[in-house]
Formats: sequence, C-alpha cells, structure tokens
Amino acid sequence: MTMSHAGRATKAETPSRAPAPIPRKPMSPRTVDTIVQVSVIVALAAFWEFGARFGAINPFLLPPLSTVLMRLWDDLLSGVVLVDLGLTLYRALLGFSIAAIIGIPLGILMSRSKIVRWFFDPLISVGFPMPKIAFLPIFILWFDIYDTSKIIMVTFSCLFPIVAATYAGTTALDKWPIWSARSFGAKEHEILWEVHLPMALPQILTGLQVALPVGMITTVVTEMLMGGRGIGGAMITAGRFADSVGVFAGIVEVIILGFTVVKSLEYLRARLLIWHPETRR
Repeated sequence: MTMSHAGRATKAETPSRAPAPIPRKPMSPRTVDTIVQVSVIVALAAFWEFGARFGAINPFLLPPLSTVLMRLWDDLLSGVVLVDLGLTLYRALLGFSIAAIIGIPLGILMSRSKIVRWFFDPLISVGFPMPKIAFLPIFILWFDIYDTSKIIMVTFSCLFPIVAATYAGTTALDKWPIWSARSFGAKEHEILWEVHLPMALPQILTGLQVALPVGMITTVVTEMLMGGRGIGGAMITAGRFADSVGVFAGIVEVIILGFTVVKSLEYLRARLLIWHPETRR
C-alpha cells in the first residue's frame, strides 16, 4: 500500500466532528422587563375578563373586558372617543407646556439669584405638598367654567415639580467644569447655556417626567368636577346614568393615553440624553 492510499484510509476512518453549537445571546435587561410587564398586563386582563364573564365578580360592578373594548370600539367609530381624547390631551399638554416655560427659567433664576430664591423658595416649599385641586373653585371664580380655568389648574399643578427639579439640578452641579470654563474666559451666559443646562438636563427632564402624569391626572379630575366634553366629563356622565361599561371604557382610554404620553416623553429623554451615561446601559 502506498503512502497516499494509507493517508486516504486514515482520513476515511477518522469520524467527522459535529459543529460546535452557536451560543445564544442573552436577552437584555430591557427585553426581560418588557416581557414581565406584558405578562402582568395579560394576566390581569385575563382575570378581569374571566372573573366577570363566569360570575366570580358582579358584571355590573366590573363588566367584562371584552364588553368594555366593544364599547370603546363603537365610540371610536362614532368619533366620540377622538373628540374626548383630543380635548383632554389638548388641555393637559397646553397646561404642562406653560408650566415648563415658566418653571424651568424660574428654577434657574432661583439657583443664580439670592433675591429670587428668597422670594420664591417659601412659596414653592409651602405649595409643593399642598393639594392643588383645592384651588379649582378660586380659578373658576377668577376665570370661567370652560377651558381657561382647566388649563390654569393643570399649569398650577405641574409648576411645582418642574421648579423644584430645575432648582435642584442647577444647584447640585460639579464646580470643576464651571471653574474650567471660567478659566478659559467663557462668559456667564456661555457658561449657562454650555455648562449649566447640559449638566442639569437629566434632573430637569426628571421633573418634567414627574409633572406630566400630574398634569394628566389634574386634567381628568377637573373635567369630572366641571363637566363638559373630555374623558373625565364622559366618565362622570356615564356614572350618573349607572353606565358602568362607559365608566370603565373611560378608564381604559385614560390608561392608553397616559401610557402613550409617558412613553413618548421617555423616548424624548433618551434622544436628548444620547450623550449621557444613563442611555448606554
């Protein structure tokens, strides 16, 4: 037997190795959190549906979820839901925007001026824990029973967390970047725009994220108390006529609207803080 034949025989007798398994990439913590959250929502929805459907819960007190969704679909086709959602979203976002336009500069001024801080700090400290909805009768007397008083109520409720977060963010800054900017000859307005605001932006956005749900809650509550069109007004009208399906349809509308608005602000935060270490986790 020649060497070539022997080599071929050795190769033929050698068993072929199975390919190594490809290691699976572990799921990211964000994906795990999303799966857990969706699972909890699905479990609660199933408990709601089957508990009301099979008599474990009084269907008048808690109508089946499918019935609520059918009402929501009918209202969507008729355009009622779009009108109510649009009015509620308009009042909430306009009041929130006014509060942000006023609150962010005020918080910055409080951190940079002793006179401004001495004047506004007691007002913010007293007003922050106060239930702002108690001022609604005053706003109705001063303004009207239509959108003006509702929007001002939302602005008043959102203002305090925005001012407090902005003030905290601009006073707790690291001094070294500020001193470095001054040593290079930067002027005060340049330091404000290029050092103070970027460093305080995470805290300011946190204040906005706290204020936005507060504004949504205040909008719905004022609509319930004052009546008229809107999600809160539709819910209180349904409650007066013992329409439990209509009440729960309004609750589902509030959940969907609040979830959409809050997630939109989270996405905006991630885009604005793309340079920040928190977005690299």
